[in-house]
Amino acid sequence: MKDSKVDANQLELEDKVVEIKRVTKVVKGGRNFKFTALVVVGDKNGHVGSGLGKATEIPEAIRKGKESAMKNLITIPIDENGSIPHDFIGRFGSANVLLKRSPEGTGVIAGGPVRNVLELAGYRNIRTKSLGSNNKQNVVIATIEGLSQLKTPEEVAKARGISIEQLLG
Repeated sequence: MKDSKVDANQLELEDKVVEIKRVTKVVKGGRNFKFTALVVVGDKNGHVGSGLGKATEIPEAIRKGKESAMKNLITIPIDENGSIPHDFIGRFGSANVLLKRSPEGTGVIAGGPVRNVLELAGYRNIRTKSLGSNNKQNVVIATIEGLSQLKTPEEVAKARGISIEQLLG
């Protein structure tokens, strides 16, 4: 697994709020309301991350979520037609996300939370299917987990100790 951390200050990052939830805690004096914001950041060029922010005000929760996402940035491989190098299933909790490579012209075929991650990562042609849980937070983390475990043909050839021509046949 590549956990290559990236310096977020050097990148032009965009952010998208995937979900905002209002959380209530019942206490002796009544109810306390807080907000949690699930935020995804990326530079549309192979870097993406997600974070969760919690606060009493929505803008503050979004800011904290964005800061958390910038700390969790990962680098991911993108092939020459804007797709992934190979098919993979990302897993987190009971959420599974099937990621399938696609030829040029396919576009991003993905549902809500997965689409946010893939567009900010920079993929142009990819098909996905969300399996199992519909929990947005788990689906986003499963997608990023799957992307982080992708390997380029060069990495596979190096790990096996063979040339890329032998690997690709």
